[in-house]
Amino acid sequence: MEEISDIQVQMQSQVDKIIELVTIYGGRFVLAIVVLIVGLWIIGRLSKLVRKSTVKGLPDETLAKFLSNIFEVILKVLLVISVASMVGIETTSFVAVLGAAGLAVGLALQGSLSNFAGGVMILIFRPFKVSDYVETQGLEGEVMDIGIFVTTLKTFDKRTLIIPNGPLANGNIINHTASPIRAVEIAIGISYSDDIAKGKIAMENALKQDPRILQDEANVVAVVDLGASSVDFLVRGFVKTEDYWSFFFDARPMLKAAVEEAGLTIPFPQRDIHVYQESA
Repeated sequence: MEEISDIQVQMQSQVDKIIELVTIYGGRFVLAIVVLIVGLWIIGRLSKLVRKSTVKGLPDETLAKFLSNIFEVILKVLLVISVASMVGIETTSFVAVLGAAGLAVGLALQGSLSNFAGGVMILIFRPFKVSDYVETQGLEGEVMDIGIFVTTLKTFDKRTLIIPNGPLANGNIINHTASPIRAVEIAIGISYSDDIAKGKIAMENALKQDPRILQDEANVVAVVDLGASSVDFLVRGFVKTEDYWSFFFDARPMLKAAVEEAGLTIPFPQRDIHVYQESA
């Protein structure tokens, strides 16, 4: 009987402890659940508002969605920490563990984080856009995609180049199609025996007769060098960017024909050899 009485006392003691714990923490737990549910609902609404505003405010939708997702994750982490503290869980060590984990992940992903930062800078400052023709990191091609971590180019021969955004954002970038007009520069020489003024007029007329040349721009035909076998001209004509390559490939045959029609010659490299005979 005494053993049964002791068991009953122990059971009653355990029940009392459970009731005490429920009394102390039950209300906190219910409140924490309510706060968690309401907090997640509020975060969802805020995330939608932030996403809409960032999509309108930023030039790239990919970056806007990515930043809004980061905002949502940060709010959810803060909410979980707050709920944990409400039910009596010590959050100091929890925050320390998160900080240590974040540091470890950051150290392990240094290269990726650098590429991510570069991608954000490219998407914000827009040094180029999709369909631009750029030259960077010793590579060149048409921009096909600008991602968070890498940028994809396509070359003339249909190769695909994938360039990390970190070095790309920190390096030199030549955007060949950012301006609506471009200058085509061609070097051409005439013989030393030809009339320089006549050659200049012939080349200027060739530029004036081509409909792709923008006549109100500072087109130039000028002597730039006295070469080893020719008087060298620089011919610079401004065209619309979309006409650049067509005029670039047509310019040399056109200028050659103009020079020859004017009765001038385009000399090839040659060397005069003088032989002297000494008398005995």
